[in-house]
Amino acid sequence: MKTLVNIALVVTVSMSLVGCFNKDKPNYQFFPNMYDSPSYEAYGEYDIFPNQQSAMMPAEGTIPRGFEPYELENTNEDRNKAKEILDFPFPVTEKDLNIGKELYGLYCAICHGPKGDGKGTLVEREKFLGVPSYADAGRVITPGNVFFSQTHGLNTMGSYASQLDTKERWQVAMHVMDLKAELTGEPGILETAMSMTPGEENNNNEETAEADTEGETQSN
Repeated sequence: MKTLVNIALVVTVSMSLVGCFNKDKPNYQFFPNMYDSPSYEAYGEYDIFPNQQSAMMPAEGTIPRGFEPYELENTNEDRNKAKEILDFPFPVTEKDLNIGKELYGLYCAICHGPKGDGKGTLVEREKFLGVPSYADAGRVITPGNVFFSQTHGLNTMGSYASQLDTKERWQVAMHVMDLKAELTGEPGILETAMSMTPGEENNNNEETAEADTEGETQSN
């Protein structure tokens, strides 16, 4: 008899506990700070922080995750240095060219035109004027110069460093150089890269830079 009473008591207590259980919120919390950590308002004042400000500046010398510093400043002197950069920091591949083409279509073609001839939609609607073709004589267009212009902007074109990361800007530069080659009747950069040895490529780049610089000087 006593055993039955004990069993009935255990069942009754168990049913009472289960019946009061809330699946959305635990009834008991051990170490509640592990569940509900203290939160701070972004611009609140709290004694635990320096100057009582929870929105603190990043530690000196730190950079955002994935950020790659660019040593060239937005000056004419550094722009001229960028024009001397004739190579890409990674090999030219069909995949990177396709990505560059897609990004160019999103950010650049509206002004520069899908063919790089300066006849984008905004130009034809006369929203912007004076956008040159990549094939214009006397213009020095090199991978480094294209990357520089995307990073710092040029004239009415603003910087695209916030929209495109470092690799994406180089991929766009690849497509721009490919468009320039097509406009001037030269082989594409992928075809050129595949057909050249490293030594031949460097010599060709030096000759191209000298020719472009000479043409720019004469046009000025």
